[in-house]
Amino acid sequence: MTDLSVLPDLVLGPLAGRADADWYLAPPGKWCPAQIVQHLTLVLEYSARTFESRREREPMRRRPRSAKELIAYFLVLRMGWVPEGWRAPAAMRPAEHLERPAVERQFREAVERWLVLQRELLPARRADLFAKHTVLGDLTLPEWGRFHRLHCAHHAKQIRARLAG
Repeated sequence: MTDLSVLPDLVLGPLAGRADADWYLAPPGKWCPAQIVQHLTLVLEYSARTFESRREREPMRRRPRSAKELIAYFLVLRMGWVPEGWRAPAAMRPAEHLERPAVERQFREAVERWLVLQRELLPARRADLFAKHTVLGDLTLPEWGRFHRLHCAHHAKQIRARLAG
């Protein structure tokens, strides 16, 4: 099981003790740290909401993956490589104007929601409950956990780069 309790330190740690203005630093056309944190929150919330809505269902079966999904799954979840340049689905894109306290609180709540799901659904529903990822296909709860860890690490690097200058 992937330990998602590290996500607040991973993502918010570089922003701790920084001025509010640092949350809004970004090169032209790129997301600022506040937007990155909101994007991560939206993805965490989507997957949590999907699993919560399916928790009472009978065991599910994974739909066959397309060739593109198989390659993406291998590169991301097996190799741990999150490529640059993927465009987030519209529902996972952050707002233009965000308030630091709200974004930070929502991220922490989304992580906590995931930790509760893991405690309640694992190991019993480890392999028979799925939520679709737009690029990787149907993922189990543990696979989504791994994705979230990799995805947050990928974006944490971007946050650190924004803060460095």
